[in-house]
Amino acid sequence: MKITSDAEVSDINKARLLLKSVTQSNPTHPHGWIAAARLEEVAGKLQAAQNLIKKGCEECPKSEDVWLEACRLASHEAKAVIARGVKAIPNSVKLWMQAAKLEQAAAKLEEANGNSDSVGKIIERGIKTLKAEGLEIDREMWMKEAEAAERAGSVETCQAIIRNTIEVGVEEEDRKRTWVADAEECKKRGSIETARAIYAHALTVFLTKKSIWLKAAQLEKSHGTRESLDMLLQKAVTYIPRAQTLWLMGAKEKWLAGDVPAARWILQQAYAALPDSEEIWLAAFKLEFENNEPERARRILEKARERGGTEKVWMKSAIVERELGNTAEERSLLDEGLKRFPSFYKLWLMLGQLEERLGNLEQAKGTYGLGLKHCPNCIPLWLSLAHLEEKVNGLSKARAVLTMARKRNPQNPELWLAAVRAEARHGYKKESDILMAKALQECPTSGILWAASIEMVPRPQQKTKSRDAYMRCGDEPHVVAAVGKIFWHDRKFDKARSWFNRAVTLAPDIGDFWALYYKFEMQHGTEENQKDVLNRCVAAEPKLGEKWQAVSKAVENSHLPTEVILKKVVGAMGKEELHAAAENGKN
Repeated sequence: MKITSDAEVSDINKARLLLKSVTQSNPTHPHGWIAAARLEEVAGKLQAAQNLIKKGCEECPKSEDVWLEACRLASHEAKAVIARGVKAIPNSVKLWMQAAKLEQAAAKLEEANGNSDSVGKIIERGIKTLKAEGLEIDREMWMKEAEAAERAGSVETCQAIIRNTIEVGVEEEDRKRTWVADAEECKKRGSIETARAIYAHALTVFLTKKSIWLKAAQLEKSHGTRESLDMLLQKAVTYIPRAQTLWLMGAKEKWLAGDVPAARWILQQAYAALPDSEEIWLAAFKLEFENNEPERARRILEKARERGGTEKVWMKSAIVERELGNTAEERSLLDEGLKRFPSFYKLWLMLGQLEERLGNLEQAKGTYGLGLKHCPNCIPLWLSLAHLEEKVNGLSKARAVLTMARKRNPQNPELWLAAVRAEARHGYKKESDILMAKALQECPTSGILWAASIEMVPRPQQKTKSRDAYMRCGDEPHVVAAVGKIFWHDRKFDKARSWFNRAVTLAPDIGDFWALYYKFEMQHGTEENQKDVLNRCVAAEPKLGEKWQAVSKAVENSHLPTEVILKKVVGAMGKEELHAAAENGKN
């Protein structure tokens, strides 16, 4: 502060005389010395301020506040001042904390100057001194200091604090749980380096704990680089070579990075460590199959079958032959697979679909029927048989199949919905409505039924219907998406966007919701919104959804990336809407 007027000078002099009187008459009163020193500081006389507070320390050696003020004023020799203070009051928490802060500041300075080797030593020395004086280390406070160091860009300091304080006050049996919880909380707060440091220390203690390696890998995947993740996973499998998940994660990351040879090499290393792991065999198959190497894929599956592969291996083997157009080999594999695994419904489905593709509809019907003898509760088989009967013999036969299916599998929403749709396809609206009412009585909390019922009623009734659905089902994703569509039709775009976002958050694995959301953004969103939904969908890798699977499981689409599948589903939705509008126009 600059003193500019005679009045201010006069006020300063009066205050100086008053405070001199206070410190002389009661020299052991610490606040008198603090006030006197601050007055000189305000007057611009720093040396006088330092001299006064030094005298205060001599007169009031047991006052924490005086020592802290002396430390503040003597910034160039703060560590020496605080050291004298700690010597005078060895049990003062405030002074030890200030000493610790000065150690951290010194560490940060060393780090800024490139002397990172000194950082850990300084922090370690400070902690040891505190412990030697018998002061209880406040673990939570140090964690906060580590996060503060990270925010200031002092990563080495952050790491050193974690290394030296993370074990304080934690029972041995609680370490794993506590450290993982600490790291996850730091991650939530955006303190990524602190979380990384916690996991790094945890892994020096729990070298063979797969769960911690996975958590650390997930952190690197979300917030690190491909290189940092690769290094961590390589290190992980050297300590726990039988951790299948870590091998698979490493191979997948290489594949996603476009480095197929590296992914192949990782899986070869995984074979050596886990020769009997079917998941490794299937991952190797998928790598080759998805990268248009069918012969490699076929050889891998042949070896897996020779080793006594499970039903999954036989199914994938048939898929390869289907892809290559080898119908006879596909049939042979399915027949042999069904001899070994007669209760695996997917093989029955594939054989039935093969017969349908070849136009052998009676054989397809027989296959589905035989499959149902082995798998009477398999809904996809019932639906396939009903669809085939409708196509070949008309609605009455399909009705009979679906009625029998519901008797065998009561309270199944998919079977009820198929029956409702079958009636609607043939123009029997009344029968369709009656079936839907019965369906909702039998399955009152089914989201897919409520969502379909919302679309079946006239537009003015949809809001009421959606309220009923939400009361029954709450945040069921099909209902949430249906509500979003109502807002979309009402041109309440912000609300529609919010509800579509909720749907994909609740069920990121259902591709139909992503397609609906993306279609909405393509019509009403910005380019940024469209990219965001697209990128999130690709990251989620959805596999489910009626419309999604109709596209993704088509033979011609078997190698298409998620982005292309998404756009194809959106296109199919558009065609569906045009067809529905044309049908309504006829009516």
